[in-house]
Amino acid sequence: MSSMTYQSPWMNDELRMFRATVGQFIGKEFAPNQDRWREEHRPDAEAWSRAGAASILLPDVPQEYGGGGGTFAHEAIVRDELAQAGVHFGSGVQSIVARYILCYGREEQKLNWLPRMARGELVGAIAMSEPAAGTDLQGIKTTARRDGNDYVINGSKTFITNGLHAGIVCLAVKTDVSAAGPKGISLIMVEVEDLAGYHVGLPLEKIGMHGQDTCELFFDEVRVPAWNLLGTAEGNGFFQMMEQLPYERLSIAVGAVATTELAVAITTHYVKDREAFGKPLIDFQNTRFKLAECKTEAHISRVFLDNCIERFIAGQLDDVTAAMAKYWLTDCQCRIVDECLQLHGGYGYMTEYPIARMWADSRVQRIYAGTNEIMKEVIGWAL
Repeated sequence: MSSMTYQSPWMNDELRMFRATVGQFIGKEFAPNQDRWREEHRPDAEAWSRAGAASILLPDVPQEYGGGGGTFAHEAIVRDELAQAGVHFGSGVQSIVARYILCYGREEQKLNWLPRMARGELVGAIAMSEPAAGTDLQGIKTTARRDGNDYVINGSKTFITNGLHAGIVCLAVKTDVSAAGPKGISLIMVEVEDLAGYHVGLPLEKIGMHGQDTCELFFDEVRVPAWNLLGTAEGNGFFQMMEQLPYERLSIAVGAVATTELAVAITTHYVKDREAFGKPLIDFQNTRFKLAECKTEAHISRVFLDNCIERFIAGQLDDVTAAMAKYWLTDCQCRIVDECLQLHGGYGYMTEYPIARMWADSRVQRIYAGTNEIMKEVIGWAL
C-alpha cells in the first residue's frame, strides 16, 4: 500500500464522521479568525463555548461527566484537524487538565468541573513552569500552606497556555517546603473567577503561536478550599504529573505529524506553480529529491504515531515510547518545515505565507512538555 492511500489502522466510520464534523467546524468558526487572533495574541472568549457546543472539547472524557465518551482517537482527530488548519487553540490543554481531574479527582470534583469544561464554560490551564523552574519541576517555589479549611497560595507561574481565559488552573505547588526533590509537591485546582490575590499578566510576546494566549500567573495570599486538592493526600503532585506526561507528549506528537504533512502538501503545490529559469520548480531534481525525502519521513512519522495511538488506547504505551514519539516527531517536524520553507525561497520568509508561520510555530514543540534533551535522557535511562 502506498503512502498516498495509507489509512490509520485505528480509523473507522464513526471516527471519519467525527473528523468531518470537527473539520467543518474548525474551517467555519476558527480558521477565518486566525489573522485577528494572531494580532490580538488570543482566541475569542466565545470560541470556547462554540467549541463546547460543537462537542470538540473533552472528546475522550466519559459522557457521565459531560464529555464525548470517546477514546484518545477522538482527541487525536481534534488535534490533527486544528494543526491541518493552522489553528492554535488550547483545547489540547483543556483535555490535559480534564485528564488530571478524571484520574485523580474525587467524584464530586469530577461532577463539578468536567461538565462545565466540556461545555466551554470553564477554560482550563495547567500551571507547572515558573520563572526559575521549567523542565526541572522539582525546583518549583510556589507554595500552598494549610490554614484551616483553606490553602493559602503564594508564587508565580509562567508560559501558561490559556492563561488569559482560564477559569480553572491545575496548579503545581509545594505543600511541604521542607521536603527535598519531588516530595512535598501537590496539585491543587484553583477556580480563579473574582479570586482575591490572583493576577494574570499580559500575553507574552513569542516567536510563534501568536494566536494562542500564553501568560504569567501571580498568586498573592490566594485562598482556595482545601477540598480542591487533587488526590487523597498531599505530596503526590510530582508523581501525578509524571504519570500523565505520556498523554501530553502523545498529543504534541499528533500536532507535529499533522503539521509535517501539511508542510509537504502546501510545498508540493507551491513548487508545481512557481517557475524558475523557465520551468516549474518541481522539474528540478533537487526539488523532487528534497520533497521525496520529506514525504518519506512524514509517512514514517504517521505510521509510528499510529502505532503509539493504538498502544495508548490499549493502555500499553510506556513512558519511553511516548518520549521517543515526542522527541523524534517534533524534531522531524522542525526539520521538514525548514526544508519546505527553503523550497519557497524568499517567499518562505514572508509571514503571509503559511510555511513561514508554520516554521515559527513549530520551534516550541521541541521545548514544552519536557525538552527533547530530557526525552533523550528518559530513553537513555531505560537502556
